[in-house]
Amino acid sequence: MKSPLSALQIYLRILAYVKPYRGRLIFALVASVLATLVWLTVPLGLRELLDAVFDDGDRALLNLITLVLVTLFVAQAVLGFLGSFTLDWIGEKIVADLRKQLYEHLNRLSLKYFSNQRLGEITSRLTNDVAALRDAVTGTLSEGLTQSINLIGSVVLMVYLNWRLSLIIFITVPVITIAVRYFGQLIRKLSREVQDRLADTTAIAEESLGAIESVKSFAREPFETGRYNDGVDRLFSTARRRVLFSNLFWSSVLVVFMSTMIVIFWYGGTEVLAGRLTAGDLVAFIFFAFNIGRSMGGMARIYTIFSSAVGASERIFSLLDEKPEVEDRPGAKTLEHVKGAVSFRDVSFSYEQEQPVLKEIGFGCTPGDIVALVGPSGAGKTTLLKLIPRFYDVEGGEILIDGTDIRDVTQSSLRSHIAIVPQDIQLFGSTVRENIRYGRLDATDSEVEEAARSAEAHDFIIDNPDGYDALVGERGIKLSGGQRQRIAIARAILKKPKILLLDEATSSLDSESEAAVQEALNRLMTQCTTFVIAHRLSTIRNATTILVMDHGRIIERGTHQTLLDKEGLYRKLYDIQFRRDEIGV
Repeated sequence: MKSPLSALQIYLRILAYVKPYRGRLIFALVASVLATLVWLTVPLGLRELLDAVFDDGDRALLNLITLVLVTLFVAQAVLGFLGSFTLDWIGEKIVADLRKQLYEHLNRLSLKYFSNQRLGEITSRLTNDVAALRDAVTGTLSEGLTQSINLIGSVVLMVYLNWRLSLIIFITVPVITIAVRYFGQLIRKLSREVQDRLADTTAIAEESLGAIESVKSFAREPFETGRYNDGVDRLFSTARRRVLFSNLFWSSVLVVFMSTMIVIFWYGGTEVLAGRLTAGDLVAFIFFAFNIGRSMGGMARIYTIFSSAVGASERIFSLLDEKPEVEDRPGAKTLEHVKGAVSFRDVSFSYEQEQPVLKEIGFGCTPGDIVALVGPSGAGKTTLLKLIPRFYDVEGGEILIDGTDIRDVTQSSLRSHIAIVPQDIQLFGSTVRENIRYGRLDATDSEVEEAARSAEAHDFIIDNPDGYDALVGERGIKLSGGQRQRIAIARAILKKPKILLLDEATSSLDSESEAAVQEALNRLMTQCTTFVIAHRLSTIRNATTILVMDHGRIIERGTHQTLLDKEGLYRKLYDIQFRRDEIGV
């Protein structure tokens, strides 16, 4: 198991995202440092101002020092604005870059990763965790540098003014340092827990709202509301602990610092009365003490932000470190000019170790063939189809297209020649036209409509007042099952695939819809090599080859009639279905 990264390693990895903007970063840091140095001169100006009034009575010097102080304040404000604005710009840009990288990486991950993850948790990492990381860049880098300069500069100038008085402030430093270390580690742990709880509640909401029809059909609104409320309560409980310790930390620092200020004020007053310190020196000293307090508070705040950002960053980087199960081999070539011959040679596969799903599968088909897969549930039919576009890689044997091992070609070029029409159609919440055009993004409107006609979809599309520009709703909820199937078929037709995969594409349809969809499928199947998982055995009478599967093996193969004559599993399945059709089941 990979050991977790240290906080420093995570922060250095975060800073790597700043590299493209190092020019802007240098400008922002220089502006911020200059603003801090200007600020450090203010207490000395105040000292001169007070001494000029109380000791020298020099009105002209008073006016000059006042003008200089105003100029310093303006300069500090301008430099501070330039530094803060530039850093905020860098932070937002890094967040945008990281979200793009994360989303691109998610799209490269294999199906196995998504089958083991909740979609809501992935969404949470893409949104909430990335946003939490922003402060690690905009807050810690610049403020850490400026607060350090402010702290060191104030300490040096305090020692210069009165080294005895400076000893008082130094006593508080170890106390605050210990508090920062203890509370920082605790807040980092709680921040990660908060992000985990937030991901859990997001996942619950996404699951429930994504299945809202099922929720309502079973009248489970109170149950789902309770489930989400429990998640929110767990999130609140963890967040409350983080807020408690954060505020306890700040309050402790404030008590220590204000107690120190009171002692400084008392001891400084005695020094003034004894003539060892001027009033201007005391005011400048107190100002520097406040500077130190502000800097230490700032450093504590930075550590808190840093701890929270590290907690979120651990989750982000753990996702970025996920490796795709299926990757292109070095030097993988582009698959071109596909005819459609497919061969399985002793193919074995399992999702989990020691639980084989496919065992020594071997068969071949020529371009234009229709290969039907038949068998009981769990026989491995859908898994076999998923291996052809390399959604998963075989564990043993090989799959060839036109004599080429599919592992020797790029995934994108392989899948560009394959179209899939599944039982559970996945449509996007955009227009009908955009959903069909997803099959080939550069298709013209006339090509989209031609594909819709071929899929027996044109008539119901134009019946809608918005026609091809009608919105289909989330996951195509505004369309019937048959309409969604025909949109998916039109999408496949537009792609003009050489290999077509049909996974029980008509199993959930009524007779009228099934007839229309089957006609569209028959038209598409004449143009490519087709693999079909059949729900109704009567629909595969014309299949070139029927493969009967059971427990991950091919136990029978042949045409519809030859398999009926064998009186094996196929004949048994056919008789069961025939009897069901007779009694209308």
